[in-house]
Amino acid sequence: MRKKRIVEQDRAKLVQVMAELDEKKRRTLAAACDQVTRDFGSIFSSLLPGAQAELRPPPGQSVLDGLEVKIGFNHTWKESLGELSGGQRSLVALSLVLAMLLFKPAPLYILDEVDAALDLAHTQNIGQMLKEHFRHSQFIIVSLKDGMFNNANVLFRTRFVDGMSSVQRTVNPTR
Repeated sequence: MRKKRIVEQDRAKLVQVMAELDEKKRRTLAAACDQVTRDFGSIFSSLLPGAQAELRPPPGQSVLDGLEVKIGFNHTWKESLGELSGGQRSLVALSLVLAMLLFKPAPLYILDEVDAALDLAHTQNIGQMLKEHFRHSQFIIVSLKDGMFNNANVLFRTRFVDGMSSVQRTVNPTR
């Protein structure tokens, strides 16, 4: 009888610890989701002025069940991401990735042609947004568009001419 009581007490303790851990997980995930959602909206609206972006749980569900990306233009929300242009979808993806990176920042990021599907104005917005939101990080960015270069502190241009590669370093004095 004594062993049975010990087992039941141990089981009750385990159930209690599991409930406490589940609650801690829920609170931690909700806090992370809130921060990423705020940063996602802020980054997206700086890349695409007049637009809004949110992460929301599906109707009737919680953050633990998943999140949906919601995009709006002048407070008119789109039904699906399929309604967006390719460039707009690129900005949504970039905004979400960068918002998650802001949650757990790193000192260095490498981006390879993230502006490939974008026009010049949106490319310039990326550079400005990086300066605004990532003040304590460094970026190595590969781009073929001049709009990205305008925001660089230091620019390394690589060229391949007559079978020879060269690298030119330029410091932007206004940055």
